[in-house]
Amino acid sequence: MSDNESVLMEAYERFHATGPEWGGHHLSNHGPMAVEAMIRHGHGDTVHRWIDNYTKRLEEPPRGFDPVTEEDWQERLGDLKHVADWTTYLHREVAELPWREVLAKWWPRLMPGISGGTAHGAIRVGHVIHALLAAEAGPGPVDVKPYVTELADSLGYWAACFTPVAGDPTRRAGSLKPAEALAGVPSVPDQQKGVPYRLSQLPTTEGWQTALGGLRDADDPEQVPGVLTQLIDATVLRYLSYGHGHAVMLVHASTAPTAVMRTLPALPRELWIPSLDSAWQATAALTAACTPPDAAERENLGPHLNGPSTIEDTMALAIDQGDEHVIKFADTATETFTRTGERDALAAASRCAELITLTEEAGRAKFDGRQDK
Repeated sequence: MSDNESVLMEAYERFHATGPEWGGHHLSNHGPMAVEAMIRHGHGDTVHRWIDNYTKRLEEPPRGFDPVTEEDWQERLGDLKHVADWTTYLHREVAELPWREVLAKWWPRLMPGISGGTAHGAIRVGHVIHALLAAEAGPGPVDVKPYVTELADSLGYWAACFTPVAGDPTRRAGSLKPAEALAGVPSVPDQQKGVPYRLSQLPTTEGWQTALGGLRDADDPEQVPGVLTQLIDATVLRYLSYGHGHAVMLVHASTAPTAVMRTLPALPRELWIPSLDSAWQATAALTAACTPPDAAERENLGPHLNGPSTIEDTMALAIDQGDEHVIKFADTATETFTRTGERDALAAASRCAELITLTEEAGRAKFDGRQDK
């Protein structure tokens, strides 16, 4: 076992003693996702210090009370109070079946609800599958148990958060490239409340289904990776100008399709086109929910445009900032830079670090104000 894999196994063990959410406000535990990205980028030596700080906010795993069964699983989807029952059920699945069979069974069941929990369940699955595939491709034997434990936790959380959004992503008659299709997504009219409320406006948002149908179709599974990578790249580059609409949620517009892309190699080919459909719907929905009226003026983005120029510096900046969303977005943005050579991808990661720092500072100021009263 390599040093990096050993650190990841230790990290998984620590996070498996924590719950999937914290704070009483459905705030997701991003720990396993962030540390997987940190280790993959060569920052394993900082992982345990990061976990020490991050776990201060986390809670113990909830307890189950009403087991999920093969007979009633469909009616239990999207019921967060049963997240522990879901996790127990998926742990039993991975104990009885090879992990690829479990993934192939549950992926199509869960993809229609990818947007639930702002796609955290699917994103967490994408990170562990990425790590597991890399481990299996390595030179030595692999103990898959820690990985499949993380996979079960991830699938269980996704099932508990499962929430479909309006629109049919399979009704695509358009010919637009992903960047063009994203530019045509209308914004929901009221962005003053949380994301679930914003997404609830999609059925009455003018032009939503038309925009959802504008992305060019993929009639062959082999076309899916190309469309997905273009979609990911478009969301990363778009963040530079529009990330101020919602610094955190527009990160998910990039990391959700990235999770799907990373999972494709472990899926049967017949699931690739439906996976693209659901990834596009989730990305478009978050774009509709969180895009501000105006783009940032490029002349005001100089510190980011002239910021980190390498993948290594970009990841170091993100890890120094420390926020889990910043780390995950930088992970995705550096892949976009590798594919496209676009410096704006690295600038977007720098912009994300700034915006989320400002969000954190505003949150602390609000909390301190309440404490003073």
